[in-house]
Amino acid sequence: MKNLEKVVASIETELDEKDHIREVALKSSRAVIRLAGGILKGMHRGEDQTAALAELRDEVSQMNSLVAEHPDLANAGYVEGAMQEYSEVAIVLSLLQNGDVPSPEDIGVKSVAYLLGLGDTVGELRRFCLDALKRGDIKRANHFLDTMEDLSHALMRFDYPDAIVAVRKKQDVARSLLEKTRGEVAVAASNRELRDTLDGLLKR
Repeated sequence: MKNLEKVVASIETELDEKDHIREVALKSSRAVIRLAGGILKGMHRGEDQTAALAELRDEVSQMNSLVAEHPDLANAGYVEGAMQEYSEVAIVLSLLQNGDVPSPEDIGVKSVAYLLGLGDTVGELRRFCLDALKRGDIKRANHFLDTMEDLSHALMRFDYPDAIVAVRKKQDVARSLLEKTRGEVAVAASNRELRDTLDGLLKR
């Protein structure tokens, strides 16, 4: 049994290393989620997020490097959840700046995390749409509504079991938010048209 101690010690060393990587990756994933949430809130307030975005990208890069040689950790729920939040931020930012979405390759995430982030983007666009309605900017609100529709229609193309991609809930939420937002924009546009008509009559 001379070889037993050597074998067990080797396995122990390997698992100790993986356990350490897991702990660091878990901490990193929490940081990604925290930073992503803060950035989205800052976007709605119109604040400059340049520094926070750089920190977020660094954290994502660090997490990816940590799990690169450990596929089981790379596919863990906490890692995928963090990448989903990062995807949402990257997609929203690209839509606001470029009017289009980046690809998963552009932002360095896997397709599943990207797709789930795309689903969450519909909710963020609704918030931007409501912000525009509060300002009375019907045109801008319609722009966000149109984008919500495009993303929702894209999401509906994916009809796979949850074992492949758990997107059904995202589809249901996107559909619900779209219908609700469409009604709110229609009411706001109708009210604006009525006010404009009354203003025109009063000026005669």
